[in-house]
Order: sequence, then structure tokens, then C-alpha cells
Amino acid sequence: MGHMDHASFGWLTPTLSYAMACVGSALGLRCTVRALAATGRSRRNWLITAASALGTGIWTMHFIAMLGFGVSGSEIRYDVPLTVLSLLVAMLVAGIGVFAVGYGRRRPRALAAGGLTTGLGVASMHYLGMAALRLHGTVSYDPWLVGLSVLIAVVAATAALWAALTIRAPLVVAGACLVMGAAVSSMHYTGMLAVRVAVHPSVQALPGARATAFLFPLVVGLGSYLFLTSAFVALSPTARERAASESAESLREAAV
Repeated sequence: MGHMDHASFGWLTPTLSYAMACVGSALGLRCTVRALAATGRSRRNWLITAASALGTGIWTMHFIAMLGFGVSGSEIRYDVPLTVLSLLVAMLVAGIGVFAVGYGRRRPRALAAGGLTTGLGVASMHYLGMAALRLHGTVSYDPWLVGLSVLIAVVAATAALWAALTIRAPLVVAGACLVMGAAVSSMHYTGMLAVRVAVHPSVQALPGARATAFLFPLVVGLGSYLFLTSAFVALSPTARERAASESAESLREAAV
């Protein structure tokens, strides 16, 4: 059994991964709130933005955390197509979840469906990303810890969507994002505790890319996307602000 290190760089990767989980959660929930206050094409666009932000943030959290993962006796590589597929799955399934909430007519049923779908999407992203792992040995999982990690993901997603639907106080919403970030991180590390690696030493070169090969597209591509999305959400007027602006414009026209 190979010795596994889940934090090769100390607290750096867990802290950064938690921060990214919070950013993704905050953007996803904020966009979902905007979507619920909108109609027509605007609602659809906000939901698409919510799904992409949530999926990107959670995937980035997962990969930053994996930068600190190491196994004694073997180097680690990643299958590039599977790694990219895990990102697409995260955004797609998160999209199904937020659209279920955004267009669901019955709130409790929509919340349950959205939370279940989004949670399963987070878990699918994690274990698909783990399937991309390449090392000299075999990987197995503790089924009880796997089940616990999936449960954490579903409960976290449901609680976060409930917060988006019912809470409006900024401080409470911020607290909900911190809690969801902690839950997503807990899901990841619970899933990592389920991992068992039997190392088979070999001098044969492993296929795939090193984790560091993903750093540039991760930082420049996804980091820039999350930053621009944050700026867009912050600068976009809310429904209340638009209504106030339109009312003020109508009063000015009436005065003229």
C-alpha cells in the first residue's frame, strides 16, 4: 500500500482550493438569485452563467487540491481528455440543477431535484477526475467513504440552492457561500480518504500530463473567466435597480 500525501505543499493547496470553492459557490448562487428575479431570455442567460461559474469554481477547487496529492513510490500523471471531460460534466450537471430550480413550478420539488442533480454532478466531476489519474499501481475505494462523500455533495448543493431561493440578507448569503465552500472541500477530502493505492514500482513512463502542465490554463483561462464573471455580476444592475431606474426615467419624461 503506497503512502499518500494529500497536502504536499502544506496548507497552501487546501486553503486555495477552499477559496476557489467559495468563489464558485458565491458566483453560482448570486447568478441563480439574479435568474429568479428575471424572465425570458435574461433568466436563461443568468442560469447558464450560474452553471458555468459553479462548475468552473468547483472543478478548479478539485484540481488545486489535487496539486498537493502525492503517492510514495510512483509519480502521478493525468489523462488530459478525461480531465477536461470532468470540467464539462461539472458545468453540464450543475446546469441541469440550476435550470431545475430556475424553471421549476413547485418549489420544494424543484429544490430537491436541483440539489440532487447538482450534488451528483459535483461527485461525478470528482470521481471522473480521479479516473484520469495515472500512476504505477492500482487504485481502489472504500465504498462507505465514497457514499459519504456523495451524500455530503448532495446535502451541500441542496442547502446552497435553498439559501439562494430563500435568503436575501447579504451577510447571510455570504455565510451560506462559506458553508458551501467548506462542504464542497469536505466532499473532496472525504472522497480522497476513500482512496487506496497499491503501488507496483516500474521504470516505464506513464502516459498523460503532469499536474503542473495544467497550471497555466488553470490560472490564466479559468482564473480570468471567474474574475470577469465576478466583475460582470457586480456591475450588472439588479431587477430592483432596473425598476428604480425605469421609474425615474418615466418621471423625467412625464415632467417634460
